[in-house]
Amino acid sequence: MSATITTVEPPPAPAPRSRKLWPRLVRPAAALLSGAMLYASFPPRPLWWLVLPGFALLGWVLSARRARAALGLGLLAGLGFMLPLLHWTGEEVGPVPWLALALAEALFIAVGCIGIAAVSRLPYWPFWAAAVWTLDEALRARVPFGGFPWGKIAFGQADSAFLPLAALGGTPLLTFAVVLCGFGLLEAARQVRRHRTGTVPRSAVVAAAVTVAVPVAAALAALPLVDDSPEDGTATVAAIQGNVPRLGLDFNSQRRAVLDNHAKRTEQLAEDVKAGKVPQPDFVLWPENSSDLDPYRNADARDVIDRAVQAIGAPTVIGAVLTPDTGPLRNTLIQWDPESGPVGTYDKRHIQPFGEYMPMRSVARIFSKDVDRVQRDFGPGSKVGVFDLAGTKVGLVTCYEAAFDDAVRDTVKHGGQLIAVPSNNATFGRSEMTYQQLAMSQVRAVEHGRSVVVPVTSGVSAVIRPDGTIVEKTKMFTPDALVDEVPLRSSLTPATRLGPLPEGVLALLAVAGLGWATARSVRARKDGKAGPSSAPAAP
Repeated sequence: MSATITTVEPPPAPAPRSRKLWPRLVRPAAALLSGAMLYASFPPRPLWWLVLPGFALLGWVLSARRARAALGLGLLAGLGFMLPLLHWTGEEVGPVPWLALALAEALFIAVGCIGIAAVSRLPYWPFWAAAVWTLDEALRARVPFGGFPWGKIAFGQADSAFLPLAALGGTPLLTFAVVLCGFGLLEAARQVRRHRTGTVPRSAVVAAAVTVAVPVAAALAALPLVDDSPEDGTATVAAIQGNVPRLGLDFNSQRRAVLDNHAKRTEQLAEDVKAGKVPQPDFVLWPENSSDLDPYRNADARDVIDRAVQAIGAPTVIGAVLTPDTGPLRNTLIQWDPESGPVGTYDKRHIQPFGEYMPMRSVARIFSKDVDRVQRDFGPGSKVGVFDLAGTKVGLVTCYEAAFDDAVRDTVKHGGQLIAVPSNNATFGRSEMTYQQLAMSQVRAVEHGRSVVVPVTSGVSAVIRPDGTIVEKTKMFTPDALVDEVPLRSSLTPATRLGPLPEGVLALLAVAGLGWATARSVRARKDGKAGPSSAPAAP
């Protein structure tokens, strides 16, 4: 009788923890990187093209992910994008408001990424995914508290080859095309990789090529819409940058000094005109908040403005804060005639939550003591602002309003031959905010085929042609006056005529894609095939 000896193999040694951890970190790290690339594509950096690999990477991160994973990865991408982009919001009030706003905007992006992950399983998924991103931007621009459109992909494309699309379908179409091209690059790379390993359906190759080629071809086709010819002649305009006594929120305590600065720089311009150094302007634009003293209630402020406007001898737009006995304050632009004084007003319609008025004040106070700096809320105006200045119809868009499609479009539809964007960026110091906002005005110039003049209290003030080119600009925190002859135009671009229609069509496209993805998911579960596929469906 013989004994049987059984050899027991020792269990395999466990893989090092680092080897297990790294695969799990790849997608989260890529999500953060994709958001950082989106941020880096925005001004003041001339790197608009980074948005394309940024979306290609985001598409890879979200491909066929379940909703929970897509939410987490989308939040990381949103934070990588919004945290640095909105850093200026904490310039003077500390990190808590900045972090709260960045998180709120990142959550919107995260929800949108759930939708992108869902449609990533559909045939021709880049089209559906780009539409979902555009829908997500549309929602961010409207809710809550009237929305916060900052960070629209279109606003990072002021120097982009895709910019002519703004004249065709506004910022929604520009965003859609750029995002589509980014996702299309990912799909094209996938098809190249699949071709190396086997046969690829011709339809899949065509679809990948189309998602890249169509946005580029459309941008080239839209080039003739970008026109800076002076259809209605020209006007000589002056933009005054008076500067502020010091940076930060406390500049408001120096209201008289700010007014005096702008009056002094206007009187200096008048002397330069008399000396023949610069041409006589047809009209003059002062920035938002150039007179925080109400000239209707403060005789000294009225006298200072009167002297400056009479010295330059041209109708002037004054940015003032009006303080009625009752009711909210008004952020107002006043049309000031050198002979008749104030003859017209425009009250800012899109006022800034947590800046010009304080919703949920008791809750907001938990996050920042600076809440109580806003002791009396501003109220919104209701009428579109267009002033007739020496025969030129000037559409008025006050600072924050430049981010809202309807605010700018309304001025052009009401006859504006030129757009003025008086702004006050002094509270944000030397941050990137002023460059981000200036890029918005460049996009608006092309979108509506209008010259845009941006007078700012502390810079950067600028004159922009209808083709989006900045022809003159100031340095930051330097008193200056820009005088330039700008083309006037009255024709309407397709984007102006169509209004919100392109955005509505893209929103419906997104809803259709999400509905199709949901129906496929429900059908798969009924068939016992629940669970995400390993890759997006081929066409």
